[in-house]
Amino acid sequence: MTQIHPTAVIDPKAEIDPSCSIGPFCVIGANVTLHKNVTLKAHVIMDGHTSVGENTTIFPFASIGGAPQDLKYKGEPSQLIIGKNNMIREYVTMNPGTEDGGMKTVVGNNCLFMMSAHIAHDCHLGDHIVMANHATLAGHVTVGDHVWFGGLSAVLQYVRIGSYAVIGGMAGVENDVIPFGRVKGERGSLAGLNLIRMERLGLEKSQIKTLQRAYNQLFGDEGTMDGRIEAVAEDFGDDPYIAQIIEFARSKDKYPLCSPKK
Repeated sequence: MTQIHPTAVIDPKAEIDPSCSIGPFCVIGANVTLHKNVTLKAHVIMDGHTSVGENTTIFPFASIGGAPQDLKYKGEPSQLIIGKNNMIREYVTMNPGTEDGGMKTVVGNNCLFMMSAHIAHDCHLGDHIVMANHATLAGHVTVGDHVWFGGLSAVLQYVRIGSYAVIGGMAGVENDVIPFGRVKGERGSLAGLNLIRMERLGLEKSQIKTLQRAYNQLFGDEGTMDGRIEAVAEDFGDDPYIAQIIEFARSKDKYPLCSPKK
């Protein structure tokens, strides 16, 4: 049977798998779905059309699925979809989507959200993401797989963060970050490639050097950014990791690529 503390307040319409554990003083709304082995430690507030994947643990005072912090939101039944095997620590906030953003906020699998991290409306997050204490994402942000955010970092709305990027602590990210990009600074600028993650992926030194040459060409001084993107594609497009960077760079929309300081 589901382990439910007698002080928990649960709407009878909520869908809760029998394997779940719900601690003291949790509050769960009517449209919440908890899948297998979800654990709510204590004092967790869950609302909205929210689904939580199996083996996810949520710690005290997290607020999950509350109305988006967007003045345009008018109560539409948007969703927050959280994947499997996530660790959501104290005071984390996650909001569902809005009509302007496709009505969904999506969080992937195997992520760690440390204390007071914030996922705003209409964000789309991949798998294996780590957000340190007080890291925040504004609305409509897209994050690839295996991205790490340092403490107190913040990402502007509609920005894209490519897979395997790392965002330094206290960095403010205002432009798109390429896959494997490394961002630091109060107004975040590109500080090179995430070499540590490349080594952990098992890339050979020759592969890393090739990636570095492509990076230097992409953010060089000659020509336009669009021209450099196509030049890198012609010179290095056969490399699968560089091809990932090229595809990301070609698909830029609202913001330019985050670049090194000149």
